[in-house]
Amino acid sequence: MTTAAAIAALLVDAFADYDARFGDITRRAQRRFAQCDWAGARADAVARIDLYEECLAETLARLDARFGERIRSHMLWRQVRTAYAEAIAGFLDSELNKTFFNSLTRRLFNTRGVDPAIEFEAAGIEPTDHITHPAPRHVYAIGDDLEATCRLLLGDFAFVGGFADADADAAALARALAPAPGQDPLRSIELLRTVFYREQRAYLVGRTFSETGWCPLVIALTNGPGGVRADAALTVRDEVSMLFGYARSWFHADLPTVGDAVVFLRSLLPRKPVDEIYASLGRAKQAKTERFRRLMRHLERNPDERFVIAEGTPGLVMMVFTLPGHPLVFKLIRDRFGPNKPMSRADVIGRYRLVQRHDRVGRLVDAQEFRTLRFPRARFEPGLLAGLLEACAQTVELDGEDVLIRHCYIERRLRPLNLYLKEVDDDAARAAVLDYGQAIKDLARSGIFAGDLLLKNFGISRNGRAIFYDYDELCELERCRFRALPELDEDAVLLPLDEAVYAAPGDVFPAQFPQFLGLRPALHRALLETHGELFDPAWWQAVQAELAHGRPLDVPPYPDHRRLHREGRPVAAAC
Repeated sequence: MTTAAAIAALLVDAFADYDARFGDITRRAQRRFAQCDWAGARADAVARIDLYEECLAETLARLDARFGERIRSHMLWRQVRTAYAEAIAGFLDSELNKTFFNSLTRRLFNTRGVDPAIEFEAAGIEPTDHITHPAPRHVYAIGDDLEATCRLLLGDFAFVGGFADADADAAALARALAPAPGQDPLRSIELLRTVFYREQRAYLVGRTFSETGWCPLVIALTNGPGGVRADAALTVRDEVSMLFGYARSWFHADLPTVGDAVVFLRSLLPRKPVDEIYASLGRAKQAKTERFRRLMRHLERNPDERFVIAEGTPGLVMMVFTLPGHPLVFKLIRDRFGPNKPMSRADVIGRYRLVQRHDRVGRLVDAQEFRTLRFPRARFEPGLLAGLLEACAQTVELDGEDVLIRHCYIERRLRPLNLYLKEVDDDAARAAVLDYGQAIKDLARSGIFAGDLLLKNFGISRNGRAIFYDYDELCELERCRFRALPELDEDAVLLPLDEAVYAAPGDVFPAQFPQFLGLRPALHRALLETHGELFDPAWWQAVQAELAHGRPLDVPPYPDHRRLHREGRPVAAAC
């Protein structure tokens, strides 16, 4: 066997080892759910995120021990790439293998940009184009008794301890799925055999068929002292899309192969980019690969489009730019921060790392970290480029006719809330402000204090959901001390508040929040009426106490009217 073939074989084995370990952690989700071991589930989520880098380091160490300096030969790696491509040619998930290979070469050679001689590029391909066989699934024909079908399908998913009341769940599920008067009756239901787990829930994922069409179907399951319950049924595509969205943590789903599951999920969610689907399944590196490919395709198809400064209030810590026709923003850490930002570059990176490893409860955007990106200089609007070279000189440089970006975060572009409120009618503005308040509560219940609650730090998604995206001052809730404002004497009243009241690091005064928001009176009143407790330190202290006693506060990832065991029938809606 040649050296190139031996290295290629080692890399095939290395990825297989990573994939097996990934699967081991993922499979533990079933036991965590059955035992209500939510702390263990969170630990597994972090361990699985860190696993990829651990396996890359182990593989590089094995290469160095076995082949020594030969592994630093660029010419040799051209041969390795060919041998590796031949070795994985028949693999259904070969794109995952290729991404692993690219990650290794980029670390080995400290690649700046892309090196097509030793990397797999394929910017123009769709990673699932060659997948033709369907993901394993259960199919249920529906006769005259929808409730009996629901009872059967729930029985096919065995959980330790079983369902608390399978008959009641089947009846409630049948009521939720029953067509409204005038709609076609359901003819069949299909569900992936794989159960999807995340945080405190399990999900059965599939779709329902009628004579004239189909709708997505996700059945959410919870577990508690009495056993497993069917908690909700989602049949609206936008709600399912948010469940698999970029503001949610990643699922643990023990898939035999990934590509066919991606194909199935894309059929349910045709507007969702494939990179976000890979991310939702925990395949973060493949998600980065697909996001970069999608960006390159866009640039190729739009040769005259330039990067520009993103709309919104400029930040004191990050510079943000975008492509007007592409739904992403690029965020770079400034070399120097504003005077009110006593933090370091390492602090900022640490906050992004915290978000990646934390339950995002649908309120924190998933930011992917990229290094050594290269773009043509002509692609940048001159004012933007001048600003980057001045404010981010540690991470941006000119390299001939290219711009090299050593480090940045890329995430989905959202409409800043402060701008959105000026553009929409009163009803839409009120809904956005109320969801903004709910977002702060959801984050608090997950153990996160957003820190800077200004409207400019929240964005509105396509579905009208308020999502936080500025992590400069984000921190764990346990680190905060929520205090009431003390009464001031006559002399202190005349002083600025920061001089009249002593505030130690970590002190937070919720009563001050409203005065910085700049809401017009009607919106201000609506926020106070619905979420007034946010401005009372007692509410925050109560949430802290619950979390400190190990009682995680549930933040359901779907609207209350989708829950099955509630008075009245779930609201019907077209898919």
